[in-house]
Amino acid sequence: MRTVGMLGGMSWESSAQYYRLANELVRERLGGLHSARVVLASVDFADVEALQVAGEWEQAGRLLAEAALGVQAAGADLLLLCTNTMHKVADQVQAAVSIPLLHLADATAAAVGRAGLSTVGLLGTAFTMEQDFYRDRLAAHGLTVLVPPAEDRAVVHRIIYDELCLGMVREQSRQAYREVIARLVAAGAQGVILGCTEIELLVGASDSPVPVFPTTRLHVEAAIDAALQSAGTAPAACENTTTPATTPSTPVAAPAGPHIPGTATRTRSSR
Repeated sequence: MRTVGMLGGMSWESSAQYYRLANELVRERLGGLHSARVVLASVDFADVEALQVAGEWEQAGRLLAEAALGVQAAGADLLLLCTNTMHKVADQVQAAVSIPLLHLADATAAAVGRAGLSTVGLLGTAFTMEQDFYRDRLAAHGLTVLVPPAEDRAVVHRIIYDELCLGMVREQSRQAYREVIARLVAAGAQGVILGCTEIELLVGASDSPVPVFPTTRLHVEAAIDAALQSAGTAPAACENTTTPATTPSTPVAAPAGPHIPGTATRTRSSR
């Protein structure tokens, strides 16, 4: 079994789910007292969040790249960046290490493809929903990506940072997400990507009339698949986000067009 490196703390609420899921999956597949071989580095999310707000993405990338080097030095054979938003600096992190980074969007796109869907709604932080780095990666896999209108994006983002990252799970917020999901479905979404690792703490399949794609679980599943591969086959590293990458599970990409107030923003694949 290979050792899975996890770069977490963004937030630790979801990183705890990464660790739990990895061990549950190994136990399910190998039985007995088996558990996952994991190296976890947890950064201070307050530092990262301040850099996000300031737009200091290169500095944030350097911070995470340094942490990734520590994970590699501790014996990890592959690396998970346990956050959707910080995949904005995935290339910078991958460039710092020699072990492969399994891109979260690739694993998610693979799951959408297996489900036979082509148009998905995307929920996440404002950075993930509004910037190109994640949507473009999904689109590179042939997906059309819809994001909520501005008012809904603000609600989704606020609940992530002001509640879920602080361990608060409120029924009122769950209902707000259900309503956002319903509007995405009305706009044409065949499925919905829960594109922030904390969102799975709030909503799941029972909260949506269409399939949901829980990115934390999908990411961990891809990592355990890779960790349990025969020793002779190494997982593929993260590639530059301008070209589709391949991982044991899948790739990702997608850009968004200009937002039309009051409607879902649609991003179409260039393919």
